[in-house]
Amino acid sequence: MENIEEQKTRAAQWFKDLRDQFCTSFMETDTGSFDRKSWKHKGSGGGEISVMKGEVFEKVGVNISTVSGEFSSEYRNKVKGTEKSPKYWASGISIVAHMNSPKVPAFHFNTRFLVTGQSWFGGGADMTPTFINQNDTKLFHSKLEKACQNHNKEYYPKFKKNCDEYFYLPHRKEARGEGGIFFDHLNTGQWDKDFSFVKDVGTKTLEAISQIVKKHKDQGWTLEEKEQQLIKRGRYVEFNLIWDRGTLFGLKTGGSTEAILMSMPPTAKWT
Repeated sequence: MENIEEQKTRAAQWFKDLRDQFCTSFMETDTGSFDRKSWKHKGSGGGEISVMKGEVFEKVGVNISTVSGEFSSEYRNKVKGTEKSPKYWASGISIVAHMNSPKVPAFHFNTRFLVTGQSWFGGGADMTPTFINQNDTKLFHSKLEKACQNHNKEYYPKFKKNCDEYFYLPHRKEARGEGGIFFDHLNTGQWDKDFSFVKDVGTKTLEAISQIVKKHKDQGWTLEEKEQQLIKRGRYVEFNLIWDRGTLFGLKTGGSTEAILMSMPPTAKWT
């Protein structure tokens, strides 16, 4: 049976490998290349930001990090497993893709492994189109459902519901997008099985994003449609700055502000 240090090593290496898979696929789809920048955590460890701006991706960021430290006294009670100690270790990958074309949805994906007095996986994926295309929605959800069904028949309906409830703007009374899956505190007591599920979520999300982007990237669009995209991006900004727990976690634990706010679109509008 593996100890927790071996599990940390395997998880962190997977997130790095998956980062490379996403970057390779995105560069094959677009004309650009990724600029990478490393950062150090105020505790221990750090991360790497990878950002590309091209003809298809107006801005796509693929970030990885592995950090450790202590939660502040005012924040530790918001995290499971910190009753006896404020110490933590966390590793993960986060991807946000904003497209030049309003015909191509924006995408978000992240998975992470966090260790306190307990350990668990969390993450998910969701899609935010400017103009809803039911075929895209069906394809995106079918990939995520496949990742879930390979491991537990109850995962997809449960995690889809979590996503619908989480990626919602209460002050607007509207969903951020077309949903996906979202899970947290996943620890069934069988670490290898949980890790296998997390890996499947990553690979199936990559398949879904790649297929949808390639299907629409060469379609024409109008300035009026671009205007609608910019307004939709404003909703995205509102969610990430007001409701997103990952943003708060990063800022409260001394993460890189540049990496945390990588999720912001390059341009947005409010009317």
